[in-house]
Amino acid sequence: MEFIFMLTRDDQTVEDCLSVLADIEDVPLKHIGFKDVGVTPEVLRELHKRIKARGATSHLEVVSTSREAALQSAKMAVDLGVDHLLGGTFVTETLEILSGSNVQYLPFPGHPTGHPTKLGGTAEEVAAHCIAFEQAGAGGVDLLAFRATDADPLDLVKAARKATQGTLVVAGSISSISQIEALAAAGVDAFTIGQAAFTGTIFPRFGSLRSQLQEVLQAARDTAKSSALN
Repeated sequence: MEFIFMLTRDDQTVEDCLSVLADIEDVPLKHIGFKDVGVTPEVLRELHKRIKARGATSHLEVVSTSREAALQSAKMAVDLGVDHLLGGTFVTETLEILSGSNVQYLPFPGHPTGHPTKLGGTAEEVAAHCIAFEQAGAGGVDLLAFRATDADPLDLVKAARKATQGTLVVAGSISSISQIEALAAAGVDAFTIGQAAFTGTIFPRFGSLRSQLQEVLQAARDTAKSSALN
């Protein structure tokens, strides 16, 4: 199970994202992401350039709620050349924009609303969306499981895992080792953490962001090994 570090707080890219990235240069992160809001397109362009320069896989997550803004973010994903575009709900139109590019798309199943985003919808609805998105050409889904308002988060994860053959990313409000362990046991491919790393929520006895990230990386490795043995 892979850990995607998101350079975000409160569902926005942090304004000092370039400085933060420089400060954690020695942390062996394989996956780094950012949101489509919070900083200018120029900053996002430089940020993406630096993420790729360090050999990491890049992830742009769409949290814009309007159709116009979400589709503009899809165009930005193509322009930047990100590896993965996460989120959004305008699946058919987004896939049309991404057609011909190397960007893999993982939309939000369920019914995301607001900002910061909450996730409505039952496990059955999430499963139905996963199947429909895969049939449309998506590479998997970006599930806001721990933002759920209508169902148990792990029920949504299990439903999504059963319904999609593609990549299952769980994003948003992951703040404990027990959640990471549960995701690994459920067969999740990757999870995102941003704010919890910045605030030290998962490992409150460690003071630096570098330490937080190193501990989350280790937790991801340990839980993946444990799930494989079981």
